[in-house]
Amino acid sequence: MSQQLGSRRSWRLAGVVPMIALLVSCGTAPSSRQEQTEPSVQAIPPPAVAPPDSGVEPPPFQVLPAGAPPLSIAQRPQLQLAAWAEDMSDELNIPRAALQAYGYAARAVQETHPGCGISWSTLAGIGAVESSHGRYGGARLDETGRPSVPIIGLPLDGSHGVKRIEDTDDGRLDGDPVFDRAIGPLQFIPTTWEDWAVDADGDGVADPNDIDDAALAAARYLCTVGGDLNDPDGFWLALLDYNESRDYGQDVLDHADHYGRTSRTLSAEG
Repeated sequence: MSQQLGSRRSWRLAGVVPMIALLVSCGTAPSSRQEQTEPSVQAIPPPAVAPPDSGVEPPPFQVLPAGAPPLSIAQRPQLQLAAWAEDMSDELNIPRAALQAYGYAARAVQETHPGCGISWSTLAGIGAVESSHGRYGGARLDETGRPSVPIIGLPLDGSHGVKRIEDTDDGRLDGDPVFDRAIGPLQFIPTTWEDWAVDADGDGVADPNDIDDAALAAARYLCTVGGDLNDPDGFWLALLDYNESRDYGQDVLDHADHYGRTSRTLSAEG
């Protein structure tokens, strides 16, 4: 995220990581706002209408039950989607661990929020804009779904365009004992993470730096706010609560729709 994005950012969920342009450029979605000086016979299609294309569904898999004993890295439940993610990861420019996390979260949340209809492509759209799927600042996701370099936002100190949120976690999550900062691939602020924290991969820790945990927490958040995300009104209600900027919402939608459509093309070609 960026100072520019932070000027419109909802304080409820995320903070501000510098230079949104770098994040968007890492994605593969075509811009829907390119200016054209004259009509073209092969004009670029208009922006996608919410909700975005849901993409190729993951194969059936077992969702980790609540209260299950801690698992090893080799037992990470998201690995059930390894083959599904492998088929699309390079073409979509989404790390395998991130794609597994999005697919798992979208399916898992159906059990807690039936009728929500959130798609992995929506979560991927958010991940693209927030942190280039955990790659911001040159980070790489490891086999546990954590970035090699912590992704920490700017201090929410009330400076121009930024909410003022004094420290709420004694710096435990964000390393800042003065002001709160957004954390991890999906940029939760500490207070929101405390409300929505979940251990999605069964390692015994709910960690906003872990894209498995962050993706499922974000999915639950969006479903709770929006209700039925297959309904355009519900979709935008959830997305604009995540971030109060319509431009941000359109960026997420463009990425998400691109991911969904491209995954279907890849499936048809395969």
